[in-house]
Amino acid sequence: MVSRPVHCAPVVNVIGGDLLLECLVVVGVVFAINMVPAFGPPTWAVLVLLRVQTEVPGWALVLLGAVSAAGGRLALGTMSRALRGRFSSARLEKLAAARTLLLSGRTRGIAVLALFAVSPLPSAQLFVAAGLLDVPLLRFTLAFFAGRIVSYTFYVAVATIAERSLGDLVRQSLISPVGILLQLLMVGVVIVIGSSDWTRVAAAAERRRHRRAEPS
Repeated sequence: MVSRPVHCAPVVNVIGGDLLLECLVVVGVVFAINMVPAFGPPTWAVLVLLRVQTEVPGWALVLLGAVSAAGGRLALGTMSRALRGRFSSARLEKLAAARTLLLSGRTRGIAVLALFAVSPLPSAQLFVAAGLLDVPLLRFTLAFFAGRIVSYTFYVAVATIAERSLGDLVRQSLISPVGILLQLLMVGVVIVIGSSDWTRVAAAAERRRHRRAEPS
């Protein structure tokens, strides 16, 4: 087997070169990191490392990565939804108002789907919020999957072409101050969603809508 120009022992040497086992490693690792609610490593960075450390073909790595990432996020959203059982009826009413504000109207619904598909924001907190709001998780997971197919294809293709120069890029993605700040910001957004009185916001929005609808 031809060795690849990398600086650390390839996974293929550790697990004996079994392609099926390598694929299972990809699925397990990607699924696990996508169940982390905050400060997990970017999936694209993990896939880049796996591309240069395993013999898994690029197309299979993209497909397995997207499916596993989507499955992990769906599990994360489902676990977050389970937390609703611990909330008071008043808190659930506020979350229902937030869900109505977020998804009312076709335009808003499409915008939210696009947010899950192509947003540069950390997706873990998006799925935590989706679970807390009890939105249709499968619909948003499919949008997330479609977006990841595209983005992972790009990153894996780049890894295949320029694997010698990707080490620094991956390391920087794991410790990026901007990435850490975005994670903190999104954690704050989830806290705001869970603690704000959205019934008042919804009532105010309804009053504004009625005023605009009244004839002048």
